[in-house]
Amino acid sequence: MADDRWMYKGRLISVELVETPAGKREVVRHPGAVAVLVLAEDNQVLLVRQFRAPAGRDLWEIPAGTMEPGEKPLATAKRELLEETGISASDWSYLGSLYPTPGYSDERIHFYLAQGVSGTAHGQSEVSEARFFSRTQIMDLVQDGLGDGKTLAALALMG
Repeated sequence: MADDRWMYKGRLISVELVETPAGKREVVRHPGAVAVLVLAEDNQVLLVRQFRAPAGRDLWEIPAGTMEPGEKPLATAKRELLEETGISASDWSYLGSLYPTPGYSDERIHFYLAQGVSGTAHGQSEVSEARFFSRTQIMDLVQDGLGDGKTLAALALMG
């Protein structure tokens, strides 16, 4: 017998019809993600430029990625940072986690602070560019509509 609660099952996400106190709702099921706030010795923050299809444009954001099945968040953070930027870090601190869109998705993002960086920032895989920005420059990107929420959340978590 078919399970009609699943409206869609994809490679990254699935959509499930669930019963809530307010009635039936669609819920996007997501495996979870990490985001890495890389802080250089001069307090600049590493951002990557990446095309985001839903936005229809390139955005500047902190390195991030989806967790693989069974993978721990810190392992994902280290893997994604190296894959996306060619950079590694010696000092890692957990900043916390949040649900970016709990109204329709169970995605949870784990945030890490990475310091003691080594390597040269350059875009790899789906990232077209990686470079360091001051916080003022990041706020300018946000004002221009070229930033994202997880970058601002990471900066807020760091204080």
